[in-house]
Amino acid sequence: MSYTRKLLDRQAELGRPVRVGLVGAGQMGSGFIAQIARQKGVDISAVADIDPARAVEALRAAGIGEVTREGDLAARIEAGGHVVVADAVELTRLPVDIVIECSGVPDVAARVAFAALLAGRHTALMTVEADVTVGLLLSRIAAQTGAVYTVCRGDEPVECLKLVEYVQDIGLDVVFAGKGKNNPLRPQATAEELTEEARTKGMNPRMLCSFVDGTKTMIEMAALANAADLQLTQRGLTGPAATVGTLHEVFRPVADGGVLERHGVVDYATGPVAPGVFVIGRTDDPVVREELEYLKMGSGPYFSFYRPYHLASVEAVLSIGEAVCDGQSSLAPVVWNAEVTAVAKRDLTAGRRLEGIGGADVRGEAVPAAEARTGGELPVGLASAATLRADVPAGRPVRYQDVDLDESSTIVQLRRLQDGLLRTGTLTAGPLAEVPA
Repeated sequence: MSYTRKLLDRQAELGRPVRVGLVGAGQMGSGFIAQIARQKGVDISAVADIDPARAVEALRAAGIGEVTREGDLAARIEAGGHVVVADAVELTRLPVDIVIECSGVPDVAARVAFAALLAGRHTALMTVEADVTVGLLLSRIAAQTGAVYTVCRGDEPVECLKLVEYVQDIGLDVVFAGKGKNNPLRPQATAEELTEEARTKGMNPRMLCSFVDGTKTMIEMAALANAADLQLTQRGLTGPAATVGTLHEVFRPVADGGVLERHGVVDYATGPVAPGVFVIGRTDDPVVREELEYLKMGSGPYFSFYRPYHLASVEAVLSIGEAVCDGQSSLAPVVWNAEVTAVAKRDLTAGRRLEGIGGADVRGEAVPAAEARTGGELPVGLASAATLRADVPAGRPVRYQDVDLDESSTIVQLRRLQDGLLRTGTLTAGPLAEVPA
């Protein structure tokens, strides 16, 4: 049954649509609001933004003109109205069924997710940077509260995970999973030098910089590794060149003419593969292989499964149905295989407050979690809360011992808790079933 039908059935049963609370009315958030307004069985009941006027305008652009900003906001929502608040945490206390976070700021995302889950609200993040920093802890909190924690549909890691699940469901072994990257990797790129390009694309320069310097790709592939229980190919990934037609030839073991040192890994491809995602599956069963070859899937035993698009906020609404109707997460960590740590883009001197993701100071590099832990490397999601107490040369990972962290930051506090629980074994890095009740 489609989610449209499920949502309408739910509305008929309860007498009201799913009430959505959304945090952040910028580029991502306004696009999400427009999609939710078109969705049957769903209503955008509350929007939080530090600029309430921007939230009001986003609602108006979606055809919602009557908006309440003061008074009994909960009663207004209960009556089917729409409200706007400036405080994201206040939104989590309103009578909504699911909180969707679109701020793009890791600390805000962590604070919203933590508050929403403690309030028993289903919680969906568009800010995957928070997931690769504290997602394991958030997913375990959700499991204990009965709520759903998820990264939203529409981004590459989530849509690639759906392909992974598909390939597994039809009985093939997952050899590789990944995405295409369509711009050259420039690890030392800065937002300042990308300002004009960002303007022409209607993007925030720091967001564009996180794409160009590779941080976003590293974050996406780490999120995929943690959700699909796959490993990184290596520190920093490799990004070999490929086309859609050669994916199954490139991403196979070295012994069979490819580039992989082992099975069950994630990476990205450069070349005309973006904006798609793909999975390489293998079967040694002669009947299955013959059938796939007959169906024009290639010569085997390696077969590529390719989705040529991901639709960002346009298809992010699918996570509402998955969470509310099915009680399922679109993507959440089930293990902690991968980290994304901060690496200096240039020589950094003690006393500097680091710019975060997309800034001029650091870029994110995907690292096996055990390696990052052994080296005491700082997660890039914490970089904006860090002040250097030691010089860090260009190209070297920033370590915890190199910085003083703003301990009032929610994402820092949650990361401290996640690390402590992992260290004591109270929170395991393995599947949810292994976590003590």
